[in-house]
Parts: sequence; structure tokens; C-alpha cells
Amino acid sequence: MGTVHPLAARGEAITIGAAAAAYLTALDHPESAGTRRVYGSTLRAFLARFGDGTPLGELAAGDVTTWFSATWSARAPATWNRNRDALRGFLAYCEERSWASGAGELARGVRRRRRAPDRSRALPRAGVEQLLAREDIALRERVLWRMLYETAARSAEVLRLDAGDLDLPNRKAKVRRKGGAIDTIVWQTGTARLLPRLLKGRTTGPLFLTGRRARVELPPGDIDPATGRARLSYRQAEQMFKDATGGATLHQLRHSALTHDAEDGASTPMLMAKSGHTSVTSLARYARPSAEALAHWQAQRDPARRR
Repeated sequence: MGTVHPLAARGEAITIGAAAAAYLTALDHPESAGTRRVYGSTLRAFLARFGDGTPLGELAAGDVTTWFSATWSARAPATWNRNRDALRGFLAYCEERSWASGAGELARGVRRRRRAPDRSRALPRAGVEQLLAREDIALRERVLWRMLYETAARSAEVLRLDAGDLDLPNRKAKVRRKGGAIDTIVWQTGTARLLPRLLKGRTTGPLFLTGRRARVELPPGDIDPATGRARLSYRQAEQMFKDATGGATLHQLRHSALTHDAEDGASTPMLMAKSGHTSVTSLARYARPSAEALAHWQAQRDPARRR
């Protein structure tokens, strides 16, 4: 068992730096890797303004609100809200542990901003089909992109897959969803035909690998024991997709899959089962039919067309 180190000696005030380190450590598990990275950025800015060694109890609500507004007021609502969630989550964590009385109220004046509805994220169906059929794209990327589109899974969920997680005969695999729940994703014929070519008989190690041996020390689970190559990172995968599409994101494949399924009449329970959403509200923005589908629907019902 590891040694537990107190954040401060008895009677001493907890500093912002020590509290922030403890909070980020609490987020240090695989399913929260993205959250930890984003929240860490917010807290670094917070510490740069107020100082690592400043006691939590010396913070004033007005100073926190003023700093936050000056730092992020010119940014998009999504960025504002993301940093707000990070700060409020940290302060609530501190209050729950009684490190500073009223810590959770320090960012009370930072209100959530309403986001304009995003109605243009889905890629056109024809564009996706053309992309997935391109022969000039490397096999690894073709498998990844097709699997993301056919399963509507999150990029991180698919990139965490190991060869041993795959049930090839039944075209499915177990994944860890956002929040830690274990779920099943299911793919179609396109992915099923490509997977054996990608695996080349491998039964262990990460499914998606980098092109060369790892240059830095990584956890054993992120290395292919046979070749020494590392698990493909989200950042690398995202950049390759942007380069191939002129700026589109991997998340848009998930968005597109759900939008296209909704256009084809998939029910809400089926869309939730496929995507891993636990909230209908969260699903709603993905399942909105595209302008292309709306135009087709209108044309099919145009009275002049039936004359």
C-alpha cells in the first residue's frame, strides 16, 4: 500500500497549488484522460494568476470572477463553459473536503453561457462514402474511419481498443464509454472486411498502432509486444483526418453517423444504444436531419412534382 502524504501540516492552510494537484490526481484514470488534460489547462492559468502557495482561504469571490471574465470573455461560449466547469469542479472538490469554507461559492458569479445550436456538423452522406472508399488512404486510417462511422462510437473509445477486445465473427467489441460504463459497439461489413488485413494475425496489443517503434517509455498496455509500436494517439489520428479532409474532425464521423441513421428512421432508443448516450437531450443535437436530407424530403413532397 502506498504512503498517504497530508496536503498540509496540522493547523496549516491548504494552498491552491496543493489542492489543484490533488484534484487532478483524482481525475487520473483512463476514462477521464481528456477531462484531466482540459481541466489541467484551466487550473494552470488559475495558479499563474493567484499563485501556487496562496492559501485557499485567502481567495475572494470578486477577484476570481474578475479574473475569469478577463481571461475568457472573448472566447466562444463552449470554451467559456468548459473552463467554467473546470474551475467550479475544482472549487466544489475543495469545499467537499473542508479545505476552505465557502470555496464552492467563489465562482458563483461566473454564469454559464448559452451556446448557439450547431446545425452544420454532420458531413454529407455522399462525402463520407467517397472518403471511406479512397484507395490512396493508408489501411489503418481506412479501418479507423470506417469503424468510427459504422459504430458511431467516440474516437477515444475506438482508439483504446486492443486486438483481444474484438469479437470478429460477431462484428462487435466491448468498449469503455465516457463515464466508465462498459458497453458494446457493433460494426458492419465494410469494417469486417478490412480488420483481418489490419491485424495480420495479431491477437494482443493495441488495435491501432503508430508507424514506428515507440521512442519513449509507455505503459505496457500501450505497446504492441511483437513490434514495439505504440498505440495511436488521438492527437495523431485527429491530425491525419484533418489533413485528408481539409479540416473536418473525427468527431464529425460520429455526428454524421447518428444524423444519417436518424434520417433513415432509426428510433431514439436505437440511436442511444448505438452512441452510448444516456440522455435524450445530449443525443438530440446529433440526430438532427441535415439540410441535404431536408431538401430531399421537401422535394419528395412537393405538390408540383406529383403533377
